[in-house]
Formats: sequence, structure tokens, C-alpha cells
Amino acid sequence: MEKKDTCPLCDRSFKKDIQLHHLVPKSQGGKKTIPLHPICHGKVHALFNKKELARRFGTIEALRAYDDIQSFVAWIKDKPPDFIAAPHRTAPKGGKRRR
Repeated sequence: MEKKDTCPLCDRSFKKDIQLHHLVPKSQGGKKTIPLHPICHGKVHALFNKKELARRFGTIEALRAYDDIQSFVAWIKDKPPDFIAAPHRTAPKGGKRRR
């Protein structure tokens, strides 16, 4: 069960900045949203395109099981809730967004 006062991706508490993430993108027919820290939301979209999110990563469990997300969560777990990283930490490998 998700706690409403913590980010379901990284389990850190929320401060003031919260973004809603469509587990399945709206363009792919999704309606359900979950709250995420902006940095967590950015990491998800840096790693996956809309079709990948719809086909393979439509649940928080699927996202959390992905190796790069696990590495990100391990890195960010001790950071404060309002932590903002330099862009290179959330950017996709190779510097370009996958499509």
C-alpha cells in the first residue's frame, strides 16, 4: 500500500514539490497518476519512452524492478526531499533520450 506522504519510487518524504506521473502515458490511454518528486519523475522519463512506459512499466513495481531505477533509488535515498541534482545525474546514458 502506497503512503501518500512519501514518493512511491524512492520512498523519501515529500516536501513541497510534487509532480503527477501517469503510469501509462495519457497518449497511450492511461488515466491513473501517482505523485513523484520532480527528480524521480525526470529520471523515469529520461530512461523510458511513452511506448515502453505503456508496455513494460505501467506499475510502480515494474519501474522499481528496473536496474537503472534501483541504482538511482540507492543513490538518492539519503538526499533531502527537495534535492535537485545536476542534469547529468538524471540524463539518459549517451546523453540522448531514447524513443
